[in-house]
Amino acid sequence: MNSLAEQLAGVKTAAIAGHVRPDGDCVGSCLATYHYIRTFYPSVEVTLYLEPIPNIFRFLAHADEIVHSCVEEKAYDLFIVQDCGDPARLGDAEKYFRTAKKTICIDHHISNKSFADENYIVPHASSTSELVFELIGEAQIDRAIAECIYVGIVHDTGVFQYSCTSAKTMRIAGFLMEQGIDFTKIVDETFYAKTYEQNRIMGKALQESRLYAKGKVIAGFVTAQDMAEYHVLPKHLDGIVSQMRVTKGVEAAIFLYEMEEGYKVSMRSNGRVNVAALAVQFGGGGHVMAAGCSMQGAPEAIIRMLVEEMEKQL
Repeated sequence: MNSLAEQLAGVKTAAIAGHVRPDGDCVGSCLATYHYIRTFYPSVEVTLYLEPIPNIFRFLAHADEIVHSCVEEKAYDLFIVQDCGDPARLGDAEKYFRTAKKTICIDHHISNKSFADENYIVPHASSTSELVFELIGEAQIDRAIAECIYVGIVHDTGVFQYSCTSAKTMRIAGFLMEQGIDFTKIVDETFYAKTYEQNRIMGKALQESRLYAKGKVIAGFVTAQDMAEYHVLPKHLDGIVSQMRVTKGVEAAIFLYEMEEGYKVSMRSNGRVNVAALAVQFGGGGHVMAAGCSMQGAPEAIIRMLVEEMEKQL
């Protein structure tokens, strides 16, 4: 795949979708592609399917046009999967992937098995948003697209601090800044700003976390009862596992939060633990240094199981 333009040739209907519980990179990359098609291919009927997005991203162009329900029966000419390593993680939108005449996938998860008809999978890329930038091309990056892509890059690089950040990533970020985006506001309001409730639940998670593997692994969890008590939702827990990861002396961090069907597991590594391999082992996926999965059982038992596997790597 060389460009999005070549994929849109002759297309009359297109759908875009990303993974369940969309994060900054998922939202940013999908909205960038949606805006690109709407602006430069007005004859294409395009629909963007995502679960409800965090309020911090609602300032992005066309965020109010995202469709959350997949009740309509349609067979699209083209279905574009972005920032999703497995069709099962598309949620309800998977049915449109199955019935589309052609599918493409743009992603940077190392666990992605290239499941679409055509795939643009670059595991070493900072983000899917960086890949969308490449496939759109500088000439057609307007201010709205630049905002979307910048949001995606910022969130998947931890404001350019993670090892996935490359010199190329920084050059792209510089170009996006030149398009007139308010880059400082984007960083402050979408990445750093937390509500009082978010700070409280993070404080609880950190205070009750424990060290394992002779201090090399840190782990913690919050229950559904905790979330109800602190008036937060799963989308408000972003940042907790990353804060745990920067604890001095640790090689990996594990954070769990309770869902109806079990616990959602987020893992981060400082280099010595391949958390993607661990996540795949338990039915999940992700990147070498940032991955996740879903598991059932008592949180303490889940943590012990994951720590044992991390100790094998260490």
